Amino acid sequence: MSPEELAALLARHPALRPVIDAVAALGPPDAWIAAGFVRNAVWDVLHGREPVAALPGSDIDVVFHDPSDVSPERDAAIEAVLLKRMPELPWAVANQARMHARHGDVPYRDLADALRHWPETATAVAVRTGAPGIELLAPCGLDDLLGLRLRPTEIARADPARRTAFRARIEAKRWLERWPRLALCNWARATARGSARSRQAARP
Repeated sequence: MSPEELAALLARHPALRPVIDAVAALGPPDAWIAAGFVRNAVWDVLHGREPVAALPGSDIDVVFHDPSDVSPERDAAIEAVLLKRMPELPWAVANQARMHARHGDVPYRDLADALRHWPETATAVAVRTGAPGIELLAPCGLDDLLGLRLRPTEIARADPARRTAFRARIEAKRWLERWPRLALCNWARATARGSARSRQAARP
């Protein structure tokens, strides 16, 4: 799949395009849908499956960056509007202008900077409806997403807590079971082997 094919998929698919259009109509200015909405759709298509708006247990993550109002109540109000429009979908709205505090980071400059702090490159991809059509925001690139590679972002790789979260997410979300063609990058394979050896050594 190429970036152009990804944009076409999002633009035309009957389960995906209405969700993107709803955020464009009802979300805050400069709102995008990110994380699993794009990632899972790509992985499903590349595994010969029909994509859905949200897998069981996952959210539709609506993200934006607005330092003028970082109250959780604002996010909740936007979620309520979206839920009224599409009550069957698991909306989750988060102003990234306040999310740095959760991870002990300096304030993010913009949405692209916030996405660079996410765990995986394949997750740090967002989509919205723009003037020219479907727009993609991928500050870490699209190569890993489209190439079925699991790789931590550069910031996650440099942070021990985020490295741990990256490995834990792979296991907890069981991505390699649902999408067996996914490949761990060399760094991830090496750390996984190291963790396995450590667990074996710790056994009585």
